[in-house]
Amino acid sequence: AGLELNISCPNVRYKDKRQFAQDPKLTSQVVSQVRKVTRKTIITKLSPNVSNIVPIARAAEKAGTDVISVINTLTGMSVNIHNCRPFLGNVTGGLSGPAIRPVALRMTYEVARAVKIPVIGMGGIMNADDALQFLICGARAVGVGTANFINPRAMLEINKGIEQYLKNKKTTNVKQIIGKLKIQ
Repeated sequence: AGLELNISCPNVRYKDKRQFAQDPKLTSQVVSQVRKVTRKTIITKLSPNVSNIVPIARAAEKAGTDVISVINTLTGMSVNIHNCRPFLGNVTGGLSGPAIRPVALRMTYEVARAVKIPVIGMGGIMNADDALQFLICGARAVGVGTANFINPRAMLEINKGIEQYLKNKKTTNVKQIIGKLKIQ
């Protein structure tokens, strides 16, 4: 039904050390080339490993992506103190889970305000409250990764928790909360 362009994976070695998703021009080139060969929905997954994600999101939108996925993992590193070597074969790799949620929320908020296309928010969602934060920040959908490794019923519990939240708010329409972050 669609294609996700994971142009932001920190676990891949790149010749010049840049990821496509760290440069608006490169992002645009990749998205526009894919758009030329498919009419399927394109979801472009962006990197948090940038100083400003908005120009990259806008470049992907302008080049023809249908959806922006925010965010991929943060680049991290872990060292084995016994042999003084990196734990990861690539030396660095992706950090995911609850630790990245605040960064993911900020970037979801920034991107959702900057583009007209849907945003999928992800990064550290472990429960319904976490998922709701992304929706309130402007995501129209969420992606859940790490929680599924810990709890195979995570998605069922998250969906149930969102339904209960909506019921408490006296609505059944999730659109009623999307992007409703109140800034003083």
